[in-house]
Amino acid sequence: MNVLWISAHPEPRSLNGYLAAEGQQALRAEGHTVEVSDLYAMGWNPVVDAASYAHDPARRFRVAAAAERAHREGTQAADIRAEQAKIDRADTVVVQYPMWWFGMPAILKGWFDRVWHLGYAYGHRGPNGEWIGYGDGFLAGKRAIAVVTMGGPAWSYGERGIHGAVDDLLFPLQHGVLFYAGAEVLPPVLIWGADRLGPGEAEEAAARLRERLLTIPATVPLAYRTQAGGDYDERLVLRPRVAPGAAGLRAHLA
Repeated sequence: MNVLWISAHPEPRSLNGYLAAEGQQALRAEGHTVEVSDLYAMGWNPVVDAASYAHDPARRFRVAAAAERAHREGTQAADIRAEQAKIDRADTVVVQYPMWWFGMPAILKGWFDRVWHLGYAYGHRGPNGEWIGYGDGFLAGKRAIAVVTMGGPAWSYGERGIHGAVDDLLFPLQHGVLFYAGAEVLPPVLIWGADRLGPGEAEEAAARLRERLLTIPATVPLAYRTQAGGDYDERLVLRPRVAPGAAGLRAHLA
């Protein structure tokens, strides 16, 4: 595999730093290629601005249009081009982060905001001129997996847990970002109670991560319903025959 590992934690001596090092080492030991985007170490700029897309600040900044034009003309910022080149080289993408306030750290969200722009990550058409997405896109043929640490215990993220179901919390990333772009999204690696793990428990988490990483090619992806698979009508609403009586995020998982 050619793996792009995106990590978003400010402290390399943290549990996240330890897991990243262990996971990357395990992949390389098995002959896989690993490129790393350590966003904090890189000093990644998470802010979408006109300069990122060589846009004239005297004119109104229409973000999507400016990004699409810059991508077409090759004038987007060098850091954006470098990250897109890493994505293009990869066949597997690992997104690792601590869950902060029920989502990803701002620096990681800013990575997606700047890199995942119109003309590169979305806005593509299929052979019949239709807009493509959700199961088809620029990540088609690639696999993606989230590695997420959380402070609370597992049961607090269950169906009746006070924090809400973890699958719902990860839906924006897994379905709305990765699957929308065409990736096969694998079940996430979840590490609970991350701020209270002792050395032995941290090693257990690392062992579980290594096992999951080395079985990526054989892992069955999440069964999200594809946009072009017939489950959605022309308005991209689930047809009445599909998951009758169901609503909300779970209805989009077959």
